[in-house]
Amino acid sequence: MTRALQSGRRDPVSGEIRSAVIFLHGYGANGADLLGLADPLGEHLPDTLFLAPDAPESCAGAPFGYQWFPIPWIDGSSEEESRAGLYRAAEDLNAFLDGVMVDEDLLPEQVIVLGFSQGTMMALHVLPRREDEVAGICAFSGRLLEPELLVDELECRPPVLLVHGDQDDVMPIQALPEAAEALQRAGWKEVYAHVMKGTAHGIAPDGLSVALAFMRDRLGYA
Repeated sequence: MTRALQSGRRDPVSGEIRSAVIFLHGYGANGADLLGLADPLGEHLPDTLFLAPDAPESCAGAPFGYQWFPIPWIDGSSEEESRAGLYRAAEDLNAFLDGVMVDEDLLPEQVIVLGFSQGTMMALHVLPRREDEVAGICAFSGRLLEPELLVDELECRPPVLLVHGDQDDVMPIQALPEAAEALQRAGWKEVYAHVMKGTAHGIAPDGLSVALAFMRDRLGYA
């Protein structure tokens, strides 16, 4: 049984929904942590709805935040518990995405998912395993989980933008080329990358600008 994800929301500047960007936050944060990005993005994506769900579990490592799944080296969980949490959260996220498309009358090609850190792990795990391809994935400061399973389990290959800070001491920047190489081995044609110089574990203005250009192109604004 899936768990309903509670979501923050920012309606389009124009008042008309023609597309959506869904933010997936990192470990120990919540949807509101990324929903503020709707302010700088919304004026350039005027017909776009912004949604930012809270992950389904309270976070042991950050009591006031949420997690998509446990992280063993932070919370002492086992690898088995972490993997089971990932798969359960994937079901929750799939149900949320299905609901958004029905409720807002959107097609997959009108939806972009932007993840940060653990949210990126969720995006890169879930979206390629869905039957219908979304418009794109903006993957900030995360990594591709279980790359060895991807070829056998993927259903589609949505365009991916990988963005990472070169001073990230939480998720080393090596995760970016590793993800890019794994996606390309799995047959991806559209994999883009941007390195945020001098940036730690976060989203810098230059990275957000590159993501905005990617989103405008994929959603038909450009």
